[in-house]
Amino acid sequence: MSDASKGLRLYNTLTRSKTDFVPIDALNVRMYVCGPTVYDFAHIGNARPVIVFDVLFRLLRYLYGQAHVTYVRNITDVDDKINARALRDFGGEISTGKLSLNEAIRRVTEKTADQFHRDVATLGCLEPTVEPRATEFVEPRADGKADMITLIQNLIQRGHAYVAAGEVLFDTASMPDYGQLSRRHLDEQQAGARVAVDAHKKNPQDFVLWKLSSPAEPGWESPWGRGRPGWHIECSAMSAAYLGEVFDIHGGGLDLIFPHHENEIAQSRCAHGTSVMANVWMHNGFLQVEGQKMSKSLGNFYSIHELLETETFGGRSWPGEVLRLAMLMTHYREPIDFSVRKLEEAENTLRKWKRAADLAPTVGQLPAKVVEALSDDLATYAAFQVLTQLAGEAADGNEAAAALKASLLFLGFDVGSEEVDEDKIAKAIANRLALIAAKNWAEADRIRDDLLVQGVQLKDGKDPATGERITTWEVKR
Repeated sequence: MSDASKGLRLYNTLTRSKTDFVPIDALNVRMYVCGPTVYDFAHIGNARPVIVFDVLFRLLRYLYGQAHVTYVRNITDVDDKINARALRDFGGEISTGKLSLNEAIRRVTEKTADQFHRDVATLGCLEPTVEPRATEFVEPRADGKADMITLIQNLIQRGHAYVAAGEVLFDTASMPDYGQLSRRHLDEQQAGARVAVDAHKKNPQDFVLWKLSSPAEPGWESPWGRGRPGWHIECSAMSAAYLGEVFDIHGGGLDLIFPHHENEIAQSRCAHGTSVMANVWMHNGFLQVEGQKMSKSLGNFYSIHELLETETFGGRSWPGEVLRLAMLMTHYREPIDFSVRKLEEAENTLRKWKRAADLAPTVGQLPAKVVEALSDDLATYAAFQVLTQLAGEAADGNEAAAALKASLLFLGFDVGSEEVDEDKIAKAIANRLALIAAKNWAEADRIRDDLLVQGVQLKDGKDPATGERITTWEVKR
């Protein structure tokens, strides 16, 4: 096993195998996860990837150091569904001239994005390092970061895209190994449910990079006329903008493998001339509700907000951390049956763990067995077995109770508002600064990461008067 892997093994959808994770640069571990399209409140299925990759984000920060992990999760705020929702909700104001379509779209996206942020915070999820919005990456940028129009131009120049009937389309036949992720080869694909059939396409599988906008639709000026981007090109631009042409991990739901992730790979590889877009592709399994596919027509379609705030599921509302645990009780790659019974089981389990953790006045060390379990492709069930064992061994002020408290905090569960030992933190900071002065970076990072597990985040800076390194801290629960 490579030392650079830190013992972490991940299942890669691209290779259909679980292997040691070795980052391209251990000082800059990079992960991209597809975020929400903000035309409506996020549903419970959307919550699963957010929670799953939040756990991976926490684990990566623990293994490689908080400062060495960049997690990008985007917001899609340009989409035909958003346009339709704006017309539905504000059609009257638009028709009378009180609102422009762009203003109406902004109202829709701001409202739904704000609700998404509140929902996922209640689920115990950390904020990503960066959260770009698609509308900010359509046109060439002053800061030189990747943008959609430039990527499309590159694809045309390289012979991988063409203009037809007012659209710019990706030429799938120009990429001999198109379909590697989904294992859908071009000669096996048929036009149908997920492959649009249009006469102006060279191949039925070719997909839109840019489409023209009518005067009543939002649009940007481009070499191909005023228009808007296709869905797939958005993530290719935003990931390249913050993570580079090739990065470590790309995540999302199983439903995104085809066509979204497949087409992301095609665009990014062909635009940059690289052999891969991301080294590891991770996908969480599907979610059913009470044994059935979630569907509005079946009346079992629930938003995160509804579950948190209303009594529509099981006749009651549910705490965010109960929803979080229920999601994590099933391995992320397996299908999950989201049910009232599962939520009740999660609630009872969490109650027992917290009762035992409350026996510890302070946060202890994160057990190695918890880290080992999570390092085996996020084996949360195995990690939870360790927590249950610790709960059984917990007693007033003992090591098991303190370790359980550390584990719960690390996994994103609230452990109460315990008093912070400021003297202990000050001594740890002083020790760390001495280690930094001695260039003992590994031990300095260990102190920082141990404090982070205990909910204390350090921030380094310089004294404006003396220029000397100073460290401040704040409690992050």
